[in-house]
Amino acid sequence: MLAPKHFQISRPANRIWKSEDRLAFEPDGRPEEVEGELIRLKVNGQERTFDGDPEMPLLWYLRDVAGLTGTKFGCGKGLCGSCTVHKNGEAIRSCETTMQAAASTEIITIEGISASNGALHPVQKAWMEIRVPQCGYCQTGQIMQAIAMLKTNKAPSDQDIDVAMSGNLCRCGTYMRIRAAIHEAAKNLSAANQSEKERA
Repeated sequence: MLAPKHFQISRPANRIWKSEDRLAFEPDGRPEEVEGELIRLKVNGQERTFDGDPEMPLLWYLRDVAGLTGTKFGCGKGLCGSCTVHKNGEAIRSCETTMQAAASTEIITIEGISASNGALHPVQKAWMEIRVPQCGYCQTGQIMQAIAMLKTNKAPSDQDIDVAMSGNLCRCGTYMRIRAAIHEAAKNLSAANQSEKERA
């Protein structure tokens, strides 16, 4: 008997993402166990292993296995950007990235961007200074996307920001504040880099 086709978001991580094409039940009604492969990856600097279904989305591993709930579920289709994390330094959508695709990579979530001494990342500081969030749900994804953009574009224009952030949706419409915060973060990062050069 096949499971009804829906996301069971409140269930354990190894089941919540499955659809009727993937999830079968034992005769006694228990979900059929899925044999996995040992996957190694690094999450926020820590070596981790996962031996569940390699097709499980990274998002569910981060939230329900690793307990890193800062990464949010939004659409499940990679369209809204709420689940954005970094894979080897690049922004990705964790809802459509499988555990197999994350094998042997380094994943950084919103919980891992602060400095080792606990200091906030410059983008986080700018977000607070500009008071960007309204409901706040999408903001972790917005921040992760902004950080990735500023690694390759140190002084983005308004158009650069709009293009880079276009895949991250904000239902509260805080786009103007997001843009202002990115400009503020870019300015602060530039000043910090200049100070480091002068000290060197």
